[in-house]
Amino acid sequence: MEGSFMKTGTLKQILLITDGCSNQGEDPIAMAALAKEQGITVNVIGVMERDEIDEKGITEIEGIAMSGGGVSQVVYAKQLSHTVQMVTRKAMTQTLQGVVNRELQHILGGEKTVEDLPPDQRGEVMEVVDELGETAELEVLVLVDTSASMKHKLPTVKESLFDLSLSLNARSGENRFSVFVFPGKKKEVEKLLDWSPNLGSLTSIFSKLTTGGITPTGPAIREALTYFKKKRSLRSLLSRDDESFFEESV
Repeated sequence: MEGSFMKTGTLKQILLITDGCSNQGEDPIAMAALAKEQGITVNVIGVMERDEIDEKGITEIEGIAMSGGGVSQVVYAKQLSHTVQMVTRKAMTQTLQGVVNRELQHILGGEKTVEDLPPDQRGEVMEVVDELGETAELEVLVLVDTSASMKHKLPTVKESLFDLSLSLNARSGENRFSVFVFPGKKKEVEKLLDWSPNLGSLTSIFSKLTTGGITPTGPAIREALTYFKKKRSLRSLLSRDDESFFEESV
């Protein structure tokens, strides 16, 4: 089972933090489905202050996560820190359970899942899932909505991401985070932090963020996908030996 997981590579997640409906560009639910096809889980946290998120916003949040194979949660801003950690962990377990279920179907045939196993075997399999959750490499690309209504929530978002970094650093597996905001100053989506093992460096950046304008959630997810792709293709290029690269070049 662990061998099968290794073939799937690093656990990749997009964590979308928003407080409302997208209103420009591609359909974010379709973009989330595309992410899932590429092995990237899309998780969504809806941040509300009092009861300001309407039904349309909640439907979109749930739809993006469902389409992206991830987890969604709507919370008040003060609960954000715990929720960011919980959603990230829950999505890791969900992804790993999916990998294990596919392996079981391969071994046992049919539509067998972990739930179909006898209790003692089920417990053993879940131990493997828990262990992989602690040891697997994890990449989390955080997409933060900086439209006007998010202005007062950004300090809480910043603290939550810092707490997430501290929480996941207790794992033995390697963590890499990157952060994008939408809308950016000059573009629909702007990169704040390149892949890094911790989110502590966001402290100074977040205080300089400007908020306002549109909510291009679909384009933000699309941009995140190309960023994962760029990173993966660069890594595969560097991992080739010089001789084979030379032969392919000529």
